[in-house]
Parts: sequence; structure tokens; C-alpha cells
Amino acid sequence: MTQWQLRVSAYAERLVNSLDSLDWTDSLKEMQRNWIGRSYGTEVVFKVETGDTVRDVTIFTTRVDTIFGVTFMVLAPESELTPLLTTEDRKAEVEEYLAYVKKKTERERIAQTKTVTGVFSGSYGINPLTGEKVPVWISEYVLSGYGTGAIMAVPAHDSRDYAFAKKFNLPIVPIIEGCDVSEESFDAKDGIMCNSGFMNGLTVKEAIAAAMDYVEEKGLGHRKVNYRLRDAIFSRQRYWGEPFPIYYKDGIPTPLPEDKLPLTLPQIDNFTPTGEPPLAKAKDWTYEGYPLETSTMPGFAGSSAYYLRYMDPHNDSALVDKSVNEYWKHVDLYVGGTEHATGHLIYSRFWNKFLFDLGYVCEDEPFRKLINQGMIQGRSNFVYRVVGKENTFVSYGLKDQYKTQEIHVDVNIVENDVLDTEAFKNWLPEYKNAEFILEDGKYICGYAVEKMSKSMFNVVNPDVICDNYGADTLRLYEMFLGPVEQSKPWDTKGIDGVNRFLRKFWRLFYDGDKFLVNDNEPTPAELKTLHRLIGKEQADIEAFSYNTTISAFMIAVNDLTEKNCHSKAVLEPMVILLSPFAPHLAEELWHDLGNTSSVTVASFPEYIEAYTVEDSCTYPVSFNGKMRFTVDLPKSMAPADVEAHVRALPMTAKYVADMTILKVIVVPGKIVNVVLKK
Repeated sequence: MTQWQLRVSAYAERLVNSLDSLDWTDSLKEMQRNWIGRSYGTEVVFKVETGDTVRDVTIFTTRVDTIFGVTFMVLAPESELTPLLTTEDRKAEVEEYLAYVKKKTERERIAQTKTVTGVFSGSYGINPLTGEKVPVWISEYVLSGYGTGAIMAVPAHDSRDYAFAKKFNLPIVPIIEGCDVSEESFDAKDGIMCNSGFMNGLTVKEAIAAAMDYVEEKGLGHRKVNYRLRDAIFSRQRYWGEPFPIYYKDGIPTPLPEDKLPLTLPQIDNFTPTGEPPLAKAKDWTYEGYPLETSTMPGFAGSSAYYLRYMDPHNDSALVDKSVNEYWKHVDLYVGGTEHATGHLIYSRFWNKFLFDLGYVCEDEPFRKLINQGMIQGRSNFVYRVVGKENTFVSYGLKDQYKTQEIHVDVNIVENDVLDTEAFKNWLPEYKNAEFILEDGKYICGYAVEKMSKSMFNVVNPDVICDNYGADTLRLYEMFLGPVEQSKPWDTKGIDGVNRFLRKFWRLFYDGDKFLVNDNEPTPAELKTLHRLIGKEQADIEAFSYNTTISAFMIAVNDLTEKNCHSKAVLEPMVILLSPFAPHLAEELWHDLGNTSSVTVASFPEYIEAYTVEDSCTYPVSFNGKMRFTVDLPKSMAPADVEAHVRALPMTAKYVADMTILKVIVVPGKIVNVVLKK
């Protein structure tokens, strides 16, 4: 099928190299490196004899030092060399094998490790270093998309080559001293070379360099960098998607004139696939009598560069104005899952580099900083069916008294691990006559932390949480679960605590319907609580540590509640601080405080460190080096005054008893040690 493609492979080197400049997680960068698959190796030419014909077959290998261990060659079934190197007497068997391989996807072929299949082509290659003939086989474990689609097989030192050689009784020649290949291949990349001609006695590392040099000196091949990354298919045989602005003039694809853009999809009545794209059924899908392209672009046509359009969304003459792009430059922060690592993030980087090369954008990379959010894991619940009594279910604490079968149950009919038995009967028809063996009048479910999945019935419907607690509670709890980057178990029981916190915050403003906020000057202690929170939130948001901000907020609210604080000077900044986490509640209170604009446009409160400085310190008081109690004293108190204060304390008299104080050692701000003698 003729299809449009993006030459992503042309940017493979740059896509790998510029990863080092990005503030991304190491794991995500490694995923991209592996997907692009840069490997340093050598291309070597093998002469292959097919009857009276001799052809050059180029192979790519990262281990040219192993060439003395080659005992056969393998072609990818879809390689253009396969029909050329198949001899007449092998043609029928090869065609039968190719028909078998065509039924399998490439992913299935890659994943297949136990089943070994292949067919002999009838041709023989000549090892360029030994002059020996080696048979050329065809096998599905070699893919045409990597390297040249042909490999030199070294079964002693590659597991897949080894399995193939064992299956078809092909020679296995070890080239590392002392390695045992009687049961499996020796895949380690160290040791001393043997059976390798001029490389005998060299280490593997030395041999790799020596072999590369030798092949180049003798004109047998050359060094090469190879990539696994493939060009992306960029057309879809469907109706929806951007249409290609291409028409075929005498069979030649020709772009539409710019003044004919945008090309919009026509109205059609039937979207059913018929072996050709739905656009082929459109009436007059032509330009000046020439047929327009009937394929459409894939989803990533739009998603690869949408961030640029956000910079200048109303521009009708360009993707993004140059001055606007120079102002915004790139996306400052991208938050997304690792599922985009080898798709969207590769394509976006490719598109951006391509547009950069053409001068349409000013930055080489689109996303400078990227954070991967962790997965919210589910908290599954289980009921226990008594074996032999299909309608009887025993509570968790009693299940060991019976032989039971553990069954996942819908977490939405379980609260704090207590099953709603009537809801359970109505949940599925097979449970309508269920009977329960209870403990303390309740049916207690078992639980486990697992991936959220419909099959495990542990998917929590956010609408239910919002109906019961409000959207702010849901939002706050998701951030409170743990660090953004980590996977976190969902536990509905924790929702109550977050909801209580929001209610407690509300009570700083209201007692029932009575508005409590006043214009009193805040006390130093209240200002200390406020500014500690400002400083903490400011640092935590920069570090994406939202859960620790919420913990600090809970501490601050408890502190202000104890202080009976209702000062507007303290509570108004608190509303701004809460707004990123609980926007609905914050907006309500913001207007109740007399503001007419939205809290979302309010300035972040200024952090004043002076308000947070401690004006007292806690002294541990020791007697002959053993700490007995502590005392809080002003930081500014002189050592002599600290000593006098400690000597006068009733607790000091208790520990001195009938002894005499020899001296009192005061380390300012640190410790007091009373030295006693009998």
C-alpha cells in the first residue's frame, strides 16, 4: 500500500544527542534512547553465491570481532534479497515459509523466543576473513527494519543464533577462551579471543577495535552508526483526520496552491470501509479535475505541534508569529505519563526540530522540563465464597474457618471495608440469593493494592466522590496521596480526613451562618504561622511537592484554630494560598471577604522571613551530663541570666537534693549542664 511517511529517522542522531540538554527524568530519557536505538558497529560485505551468480550482501554488526565464529547467515523474510538468493530448488519451500510469516505481526515475531522457525535459501555466503562458505537461511527472528535485513550468525555468542543452530544442526564455534557452549550461548562481552586468527590472545575490547581497523584497511567494510528508529506512517484510511492538501496531476502528487487552503473534509453519507478510504466515495473530491488524496492524517498530526498554536491561537496567516514564538519560546513544564515516551514525545521533538530548521520556530526542543506523574493505584476489595456453598459468603475475619474462594467486589458498594450486603445482592444477578456469615453484625471485606482496572472492580468513579464530598476534596486528596512522580494507592477512607480539614478551615471564617472575620491586628505568633506556610508553599510548588504543602496547611489551620485567629490580615492570604488546591472553596471565601475580582488573579502573598524567626529556644538541662528536663527561654537572654533562671527552678532543687552545685555551664542557645558534688 502506498502511504505517506515522516522521515523521523533523518533526525535520529539529533533526537538522541539533545536529550542530554533536557530536564527530564533519567528513566524517560533512557526509554527514548532505547527506542531510537543508536548502535555503533561495522558494515561488512559478504559475497553470496546463488548458482552461478555472485552478489554482494551487506550486513551490519556491532561485534565484527566475532566474524571468525560465523557459521551461517540469516535473511529477514521480507528482505528484498530473499527472492534473489533463493535457488530454484528451494523456491516452493521458501514461498510456503513466507506465507506463514506474513500471518504474524512484527511484535509477535519479536516476542517469540521459544519457537524457532526458518528455511534454507539454497545459497552460500563466503566469510570475507576466513574464505569459508556458510549457508544462507531465512528466519522470522531477523527483521528488515533494523540494519540491512541480513545478519551474520555467531551461535556460540548469541542466544537466538544458538537456538537456531541447535534446531537445524548447524556448527557452533566458540571464540572466547574457556567458555562453555554445550548448553547455551556465552553472551558475555569479556574474555580472551581464540579461534580468531590475528585476534587470538586479545581481549574482547581490544579485538573489537582491531577487527574494525582490519575490515576497513582491507576494504571489506566500514564503521557505521545505526538506528532502530523507523519512519512514521503518516496516513490513515479513514474519514476523520486532516485531509492531505495533495492532488494527483497525471499521477504525480502535487500540493494545492496556498490560497486554496485550508482543505476541508467533504460531506459523505457512508463511512463504512470498502477496501479503500471513505473519501474515495465523496462526490467530486477533486481539484481542477484531478483526484485529491483520499487518505487522511493520523491523530499525531495535530497533537505533535499543538503547543505552538497555543502561543498564537488566532493567527490566520501563520502557525505562530515569529515575535510571539520568541516571547514564549517553548513549553516551560510538561506533565505527562511515560506512555507518551516513544510516541507523542518523539514525534513532537521531531516536528519541532523540523520547523526549527525551516526557521518557523526559535527553539530546537519543545519541552525543556518534563515530569512524569505516578499512577493512582486501586484499593481492591474481596468477598469470600464458601466452597461447596455457592451462595454463602463468609466475612474476612472468619474465612480461615472455611475453604473459600476469593472474589473481587465492586469497591463502590464497600465503605471502610464494610460491604453493603443489599447492594451486593443487587450488583450481579448471580448474587441475588447471597447469604452472609457476619462478624459483629458486619461483613468485612479483604483488600489489596492493585492497578486500577474494571476487571478488578476497583475503579473509583470521581463523580461519586464529588457528589459526596465536593470537587475540592477530591482534588486536594489526589495531591495529598504522595509525591507527584510516585504511584500511589487510592484509599477512600483517607477522603474523610481531607474533608474534615476543609471544614476546619471554613470554621476559621464562619460559626454556622455567623461571619467571624475581623480587622484585628494579627499577633506575632499568628504572623509566624502564616509566613511559615507562605515560605513552605512557595518552595514546595517550585519542587512539585504538593503533598507536603497540604500537610503544612493542616498544621497551620490547627495552629490558628488553637489561637482562635479570625484576623483578616491572616485569613485573606490563607485563602490565596489554598486556591491552587481547593479553588471552589477559596473563590467562595474570597468574595465573602469583600473582594470583587477572582482569587485566581490575586498576587501570591509576600514571604517575610523576619516573621518566622524564632525568638526563644529550648534548653535541655542536664545534671552531671544526664538530661533531666527542658526549659524555653528567650534567645537574647545572657548566659548569666540563663544560669540564674535555671538555679531558681523548682525542678533544679529536686535534682540537686542534698548535693551542692559546683558550677553551671551554659552554651548559649544549646544546653545547660549543672555540675554537682556530694
